[in-house]
Amino acid sequence: MVFSSLTFLFLYLPLTLLVYFLSPLRWRNFVLLVVSLLFYGWGEPVYIVIMFLSIIIDYTHGLLVEKYRSNDKKARWFVAQSVIFNLALLGFFKYWDFIAANLSLIPGIDLPQLGIPLPIGISFYTFQTMSYTIDVYRKDAPVQRNMVEFGTFVTMFPQLIAGPIVQYKTVAADLVHRIHSSENFALGTRRFCVGLAKKVLLANSIGALWEDCLAAQGAGTLTVLGGWLGLAAYGFQIYFDFSGYSDMAIGLGRIFGFRFNENFGHPYCADSVGTFWRRWHMSLTSWFRDYLYIPLGGNRGGTARTIRNLVIVWFCTGFWHGASWNFILWGLYFAAWLILERYVLRGVLEKTPAVIKHLYTLIVVFVGWGLFAMVDLGVCGDYLAACFGGAPLWSGADLFRLRSYAVTLAVLVLASTALGQRLWAKLPKRAEQLATPILMMLSLVVCTAYLVDGSYNPFLYFRF
Repeated sequence: MVFSSLTFLFLYLPLTLLVYFLSPLRWRNFVLLVVSLLFYGWGEPVYIVIMFLSIIIDYTHGLLVEKYRSNDKKARWFVAQSVIFNLALLGFFKYWDFIAANLSLIPGIDLPQLGIPLPIGISFYTFQTMSYTIDVYRKDAPVQRNMVEFGTFVTMFPQLIAGPIVQYKTVAADLVHRIHSSENFALGTRRFCVGLAKKVLLANSIGALWEDCLAAQGAGTLTVLGGWLGLAAYGFQIYFDFSGYSDMAIGLGRIFGFRFNENFGHPYCADSVGTFWRRWHMSLTSWFRDYLYIPLGGNRGGTARTIRNLVIVWFCTGFWHGASWNFILWGLYFAAWLILERYVLRGVLEKTPAVIKHLYTLIVVFVGWGLFAMVDLGVCGDYLAACFGGAPLWSGADLFRLRSYAVTLAVLVLASTALGQRLWAKLPKRAEQLATPILMMLSLVVCTAYLVDGSYNPFLYFRF
């Protein structure tokens, strides 16, 4: 899909910004709606129909919830209709073939697999629109009476296809009145450049190491060291790929006058699995907390119900990422660790040195990335078995990989921490003012060179 590549996004932006800022203020929501629909439908125009349908259903149901607020039963029914529609839309396009294939294993059941391409970003925008009617019912967000403004919220291309998941209540005021200023433009541009560099210079550069280690598994030459190198490489790749996109989306939102919530908080600095998930993909974590975990009862009602709620939420979290058993196992894997930390390991972790806690967290998380990355459970099992002693300790190829990627890995480790931000904050104001445009221009030039050299630069989370 051409529109799922970073190159297309990069080329689409200048014309979009030009048209947007040349438009009168009263037309800018409409312009942003149009350019977002064009961006979304460039490769697959038929899916614009799905987007329009989603906008109309949730817009009208928000109005109906508000209209019948005095009749709670009827208002709840309209909320339910909106939720059912969004889940049905997501279920049909993303999960039908998976469900059909698994049910067809039962004798007497033969469901057709349709092979329908997955609309890009459907997991993100269905969650966004679904939360709107719920928030209107809860009185957490005002009802939107302008369909163009609501459509702008649903389709906003900077974050439409890979997050962060934006809740309507956080941007409702910006849709009506937002500030366009040189300061916002400068801050947004800087954030965009940081995200672009994360994706192009860091994520793409370490991705080759993961592919090399995965190929070694296929050839039967993977070692313990090689296995862990691969898991670390994929962990860094997905972090800088996804957080890079989030930075770009937050930066573009700032340019257009919107304030999107942060999506990452240095997750690899966490000292527990629970802390990691409070720092990774925070918009998804908070969505499941607000709209599933707490309505189920959260941690109220005793240990058994809390464990049940955690299992349900993490099953859904895994399944949200993809229609495959490895994603379900990945979600349940983290549910198990979170339950263990809450009820078994809490006292032990409190007495454990910080370095050991940090190492334990990274091992758990990187093993989880192995489950996440390898759809074939047989390949995944063999790979993880090699990591835990089912293969030679190391080989000459591993030492070559270490030498080749030593500098890259060192940069990735440092960039995963807050050290760079702390050092930057200590710069004198004048030095910061001089360095910022130089570094931005340098990153744009280098990233452009990489984009020209490579014809396809997809984001990993575009497939979810």
